[in-house]
Amino acid sequence: MTAFQWFVFFLIVQVIHFLGTWKLYEAAGRRRWQAAIPVYNSIVLMKIIGRPTWWTLLLFIPIINLIMFPVIWVETLRSFGKKSSLDTFLGIATFGFYIYYVNYTQKLDYVADRSLNSENKTADTVSSLLFAIIVATLVHTYVIQPFTIPTSSLEKSLLVGDFLFVSKMNYGARVPMTSVALPMVHDSIPLTKRKSYLSWPQLPYFRLPAFEKIKHSDIVVFNWPADTVYQFFDRSGRKAVIKPIDKKSNYVKRCVGIPGDSLSIKDGIVYINGKVLALPERAKVQNTYTAKFKHSNNIDYNKLFNDLNNYPNDRGGFANDSTLYFPALTEEKVNILKSTSGVTNVEKIIEQPNKNNTLTYDFKYNPKIQDDFLTIIARIKETNQFAIDEKTDNVIRIYNLPKEFIEILKKKKSIIYIKEFHDIFPNTLNLKNWTIDNYGPIYIPEEGKTVAINFMTLPFYSRIITEYEKNKLEVKGSDIYINGVKTKTYTFKQNYYWMMGDNRHRSEDSRYWGYVPADHIVGKPVFIWMSWDTNGKGFGKIRWDRLFTTVGGDGQPQSYFKIFMLLLAAFFVGEYFWNKRKEKI
Repeated sequence: MTAFQWFVFFLIVQVIHFLGTWKLYEAAGRRRWQAAIPVYNSIVLMKIIGRPTWWTLLLFIPIINLIMFPVIWVETLRSFGKKSSLDTFLGIATFGFYIYYVNYTQKLDYVADRSLNSENKTADTVSSLLFAIIVATLVHTYVIQPFTIPTSSLEKSLLVGDFLFVSKMNYGARVPMTSVALPMVHDSIPLTKRKSYLSWPQLPYFRLPAFEKIKHSDIVVFNWPADTVYQFFDRSGRKAVIKPIDKKSNYVKRCVGIPGDSLSIKDGIVYINGKVLALPERAKVQNTYTAKFKHSNNIDYNKLFNDLNNYPNDRGGFANDSTLYFPALTEEKVNILKSTSGVTNVEKIIEQPNKNNTLTYDFKYNPKIQDDFLTIIARIKETNQFAIDEKTDNVIRIYNLPKEFIEILKKKKSIIYIKEFHDIFPNTLNLKNWTIDNYGPIYIPEEGKTVAINFMTLPFYSRIITEYEKNKLEVKGSDIYINGVKTKTYTFKQNYYWMMGDNRHRSEDSRYWGYVPADHIVGKPVFIWMSWDTNGKGFGKIRWDRLFTTVGGDGQPQSYFKIFMLLLAAFFVGEYFWNKRKEKI
C-alpha cells in the first residue's frame, strides 16, 4: 500500500471508531465530537478507561498495535460494566465490533472509579504476560535482536554456532513493512511450516535516524534479496514463495562496496576505486589452497586437517596421490601448512578468466499444451545427473545440462522460451572473462545518481529498476522503455551495497545475486553472547573464549564473560543484603 492508501485507510478506521463509540464517549461525560478527531480521540479514550496517555503511542507502532488493540477493546468494555468472561471473549473474537452492540443496544453505565487491578490471578498473569510481550517486541523490533550464524560464509571472523546481538539502531531501526505478523518470529511459525505473517497490507519503507552509516568492511545483517525459499533450512522439495522484504531470510556478510564505489576483484583480492580494500585486523579471509607432499606413510593427514580446522571427509582431501586440497584456509593457517614437514609447494587456487561457465537454463512452458516436455523433465530428474529447481510462473531451471539436450527441448511446442542463466551476477549476461575471483569492475548504485541504460548495462540494473524500485521495464526492438517512456538513462531511488563472505569460496554472496538495497538492511552485529561448537563434547561444546566478545573494534576479540559473572554475583549479593536490611527496619 502507498502512503496515500494508508492515509485513506487511517481515515476509514477513524470513521469506524466514531460510529461505534460516540455514545460511550457521551456516557463518560465527554463530547460526541471527541470520538471523531484522529489521535485526540485515542488520548480521550485513555482517560475514559483510566489508562496513561502514553498508551496512545503504542497504538501507532506497527506490530505493537496488534497486541494493544485487543487490550483497549477489553478495557473499554470493562469501563462500562461489561467484565464477564463472555464479554471479554466477544470483544476479542469480533475484533472489537462487539462494542457496536454495546454502544447501540445496551444501557451505558460508565464506571469512572473502577479498580485497575486484576480481580484474579489468571487475569493478573495474562496482564503481566502481555506487558512483557509488548516490551520484548519493542526491543526486538526497534533496538536489538538475537541472531545466530547458520553457515560458514564468514568464518573465521564469525563461526557457525555464534549467537549474536544485532543492533537495529546503528544503521537506523527499520519500521516493519509487514504490518500484520506474529511478534518476535520471522517468516514461519516455530515447529510448523505456516507463515507467521500476512503479505497484505504492507507499510511504506521507513527507517528511524541512524547513529552511523555503513562503512567498508562492516559486518552487516540484511534480508537476502534473492530469497524465495519458504523455509530457509528445508532444501528438499522446497517451494518458491514471494516474500515481503522484511520477511526474507536473514543473511550476514561483510560490506565490501558502498554506494558510489567502483568495485573489482583481481585474483581473489577486492579493489575499491582502484585500491586494495583495507580489512580490519579481526577479518579472517579464507581461500582455497592445494599443497603438494612428498608422499609418506609417516604423515598423519587426518591430524593435519584437524590442526588446520579443515574437514577431510566432505570439504577436502586428496586431489591425487601427492596433492591435498584445502577448501578454506586463512593466511595464518597457510603459514603453518608451509612449515609442515613434507610439503613441497602450497598454491592458492584462483578461478581464472575464460573458465567454462556452468550450462544452466531457464525453461518456461505452457502447461495447457500437452506434450512430453514434463515427461522428459521427469526422466532427467530420475538420472540424478542434473540439478533441477521448479520456480514460479511455470519456470523450470536445470543446472549442468548438456547442449545436446537443449536442442531436443527447443523442439517442444510447450516451451515458451529458453534463457541461458549464469552462475555469477549478472546472471543473464555471458561475461566469459568473469569469475568469482576475477570480477568487474562494476558500479555500486548511489541514491540520486544517474547511469546510462543500454543493452550492456541493463542486466546489471534491471532487477533494481523492476523489483527494488517498482518500475515497469520493457524492451521493444532496440529501444528500452521505463514506465512507458523511452529512455537511455536511469536515476536510482535508494542506495545499494555489495556484500561478500570472508570464506571466499564457500560464500553465496553478491557475486552470485548482486546488489543489496538499503531497504533490506537489518542491523549491525555488536556482541557475541554465546558460541556453541556442535563438534565439541560436554562443556567443550561452549567456546569459552568467544563468550561476551564484541564483533567490531580494534585488536583481537576479548571475552568479557568473567567481568559479567562478577557483576552478576555482585548484584545478587547486594540484593541479599538489601533485603536483610529492609527486614530489620
